[in-house]
Amino acid sequence: MTSTARQITPADILPINDYEKIRAENKRNLIGIKKDRRVAVGPDATFYFENYDTMWAQIHEMLFIEKGGNAQIADELSAYNPLIPQGSELIATFMIEIDDPVRREKMLYSLGHVEEKIYLSINSEKSWAVPEQEVERTTEDGKTSSIHFLHFPLTDTQKKAMKNPDAEIILGIDHKNYGHMARLSEANRLSLLGDLTF
Repeated sequence: MTSTARQITPADILPINDYEKIRAENKRNLIGIKKDRRVAVGPDATFYFENYDTMWAQIHEMLFIEKGGNAQIADELSAYNPLIPQGSELIATFMIEIDDPVRREKMLYSLGHVEEKIYLSINSEKSWAVPEQEVERTTEDGKTSSIHFLHFPLTDTQKKAMKNPDAEIILGIDHKNYGHMARLSEANRLSLLGDLTF
C-alpha cells in the first residue's frame, strides 16, 4: 500500500527478523509500484522515481544485507530520507544501464556532467534536474557516474498541470552525446501525482 508519508523515522524500521518474514511479499508488491515509476529515455538510460515506499524498502534491504543493527539505522535514514519527495518536487534515481563493461566505460567518459543536462517538461515548462550534492558525480577527467540522484522542483503551475490526464509530460536528456526524450505514460503520471501535495 502506497504511503503518503514524507519521512522515514526509526519507529518505521522493522526488526530484521520481522522484515525477513515479509520480505518476499514486500518485494512482490514493490514490483507493481516500481513499474509505474520507471521511465526509459533512449537506449541506455533509465529513471526510477522514488517515494516513501521505495526508500523504506531500500533501507530495510540495506539493513538486511549488511546486518549493521541499530547502529546502521541512522546512516541509512540520513542517506535515503533526502530521496523522498516533499510535495513540490519529484525525485529520481537516474541510471546508465549498459551490460557490456567496455561500452559502458566508453559511454560514461562521453557523458561528463550529464546530470546538469536533464529536465522534466510539463506542458512545455521545463524543470531542470538538481543533482544531490553529497558527492561530485563527474570526475576531473570527464567520467560521469552510472548512478545519479536527481531532484525536479516543480512550480505550482506544473503541479496543477500534473492533475490533468492530457498534460504532456516529457523527460529529456539534452547532452551533446546523448540527446533523447520520453513521454511519461498515464500510469507514470498517476503514480507520480501521489508525490505531490496540493
